[in-house]
Amino acid sequence: MKKISAILIVSLFFLGCKKTQVAMPDSSQWALFRDGAAAPLPYATRQAMEGVYDIAGNDNFGSLAALKWSYVVNGNNDTTYHISGFFGKDIAYFICEGKQLNGQILLSGYWRKMVSTETGIIRFTIDPANGATVLLNPSPVLPTAIILDGLFGNGQDEPKNSITLSHNRPLHNGAAPFNILAHRGGGRNSDLLPVSENSVEMILKTAELGSTGIEIDVRFTKDGIPILYHDNDINLRLTQKSGLVGPIENYTYAQLNAFVRLINGERIPTLRQALSAALYKTPLTFIWLDTKYIGSLERVQALQFEFMELATGLGRPLQIVIGLPAEAQVNMFLELPDYNITPSLCELSLADVERTNSMIWAPRFTEGTQNENVAAIQAQGKKAFVWTLDVPEFIEQFIRDGQFDGILSNFPSCVAYNYYVQQ
Repeated sequence: MKKISAILIVSLFFLGCKKTQVAMPDSSQWALFRDGAAAPLPYATRQAMEGVYDIAGNDNFGSLAALKWSYVVNGNNDTTYHISGFFGKDIAYFICEGKQLNGQILLSGYWRKMVSTETGIIRFTIDPANGATVLLNPSPVLPTAIILDGLFGNGQDEPKNSITLSHNRPLHNGAAPFNILAHRGGGRNSDLLPVSENSVEMILKTAELGSTGIEIDVRFTKDGIPILYHDNDINLRLTQKSGLVGPIENYTYAQLNAFVRLINGERIPTLRQALSAALYKTPLTFIWLDTKYIGSLERVQALQFEFMELATGLGRPLQIVIGLPAEAQVNMFLELPDYNITPSLCELSLADVERTNSMIWAPRFTEGTQNENVAAIQAQGKKAFVWTLDVPEFIEQFIRDGQFDGILSNFPSCVAYNYYVQQ
């Protein structure tokens, strides 16, 4: 009995100490950035700053960085803009806010390496002579020399390590839009992101990580509410201790909302909440609804049509597709009376794509680049995505040698880097 008790105590200790996220450093202590006279950056300035930059002064992040802006609409209808830098080493990135002060451009935020738990504060300054004067002009005339003088640190340490970014060229922009799709709304819990997979909070963050679209997992509650949740059961991989066990479909939405919290404290969102957040608060342009259940697709289809119509009314590009990962879901889809005009994505054979009239074919990456099949799909006016690519070397290979229209990954920042630095 003593031995069993000891095992239980040790088990509870490790469960209680389980690491759920990497603690992001507090980057708000830069007095210059907090100066009351510091003002937001204009739209034209932000757009002109995007590009591929050479890195000098430090080899911690590689030799190139791709810089791109994103936004998120806050609860008070204010919009926060972030500039993200995607690096070629260790799946590293930085996320900063930007301001202007006394003719300078200031960037303040944090960096993170996804291959580890390394993180720290990072700051950049663009002086008037290094491009700030041109960038702050109401109509910036490029090209001009743009140099970001930076410092970064480790953890909460004051940044002291030098890094310099020098503008090299514009971001790669293909003839057709390329979809950078984030798995589970933006990334997995196992990667220790500051928000939980398949949460509204993750959807609001994912554009900072390079995503242009998301894949989210759809299940139903006992009372028929479509929600976001990946696994079959309530478990400690996805949720905090709650006392509820077993299939998530055994509980009503009210029960889940009252008693269950995701691993980082968020509530399990309804599909409606997720689609609303993506539409009204992010720049995302694509949503892949991965159906994780067996049953009618009518409610999912109704939400799909509703939010695509709302997006059209706003003049907002947003494509929402029903994912068909297996034969069971294909059969469910074919039961819809108007399946042939319902946007869908099929992970099965080319024949199944034709049978379902899916607009997208999405094979797994283990089948290779399949350029001949991809070309055949594209010749029909359809698209081809590949999933789930996480190894940097494979991501680089598929972008370099493949012809896919999009990549689904747990590391959208890595996809963004490899896509944007192409020449």
